[in-house]
Amino acid sequence: SYTIIPAGLACQYGIMPLASYLVGTALLLNSHPTLGKHLFLGLALVGCSPGGTASNLVSLIAGADVALSVILTTASTILASLVTPLLATTLVGSSVAVSGLALCAATTRVVLLPVIVGMALNKYSPNLAKMLSRFTPFASVLLVSLICGGVVAQNAPAVLGIASSGAGGAVSSKVLLTKIITSVLLLHTLGFLVGYIAPKFGFKYTEKQSRTISIETGMQNSALAVVLARSIANADPIASLPGALSATAHSCLGSILAAYWRFTDGRRLKKEEERGAEGEEVEGTGGSYEI
Repeated sequence: SYTIIPAGLACQYGIMPLASYLVGTALLLNSHPTLGKHLFLGLALVGCSPGGTASNLVSLIAGADVALSVILTTASTILASLVTPLLATTLVGSSVAVSGLALCAATTRVVLLPVIVGMALNKYSPNLAKMLSRFTPFASVLLVSLICGGVVAQNAPAVLGIASSGAGGAVSSKVLLTKIITSVLLLHTLGFLVGYIAPKFGFKYTEKQSRTISIETGMQNSALAVVLARSIANADPIASLPGALSATAHSCLGSILAAYWRFTDGRRLKKEEERGAEGEEVEGTGGSYEI
């Protein structure tokens, strides 16, 4: 259907930003007197980011439409330079002063420049591009792991050492950390869930297409959210923590969901094969009576 790509992008840039705003407002904005608004900013940046490339692999495992997954990831990435800053400033502008132009510049550097370089290599030096393609998946995983691991390590002392007082009394580091983790898990869970329900029952798309949009919606470019959080001049470094935790969260949730779909597909196929075998036996029995 010609509407599926716009519908997928609408889920990506509609469901996740709204979910990040609702979850962030409920769990993070007032979670700490000084750090709450920065954590809210970090979660909003995760929600406003484009789809992550890991979604393509998860779509393959889940039996979804891999070609559609690649198209949606590419399209959301290209749109990110304009859409991500616009959505982020709209959502958090009243809580944290954010420069839309600065976000736009940072998003362009992180998202579009690698795409342009990759396209240029494919066109003007295909042999080099082919050679590099063998190492880029491993390099990408390693780089994201280093970025996110570094963010967690940098912010661990700040989170674990919290014991400040606000209007609601002492803020426990365990309570704050629980809220951060819960908000990230809840954001991605809502993305997967609503991202499946909307196309399946609202747009009446096929099972494979609905799975694809669900995965694309729930899995974000968390590394971009981390980089954007660190690029905001007046943001506390802890703003990058939701993005760092998101990288692990959406990968685990996406893998579990893909494994579930793969398991249910296997069971369904097995039942169909058993019914087919039973049908053949019945036909064979009927034939023997006719003889």
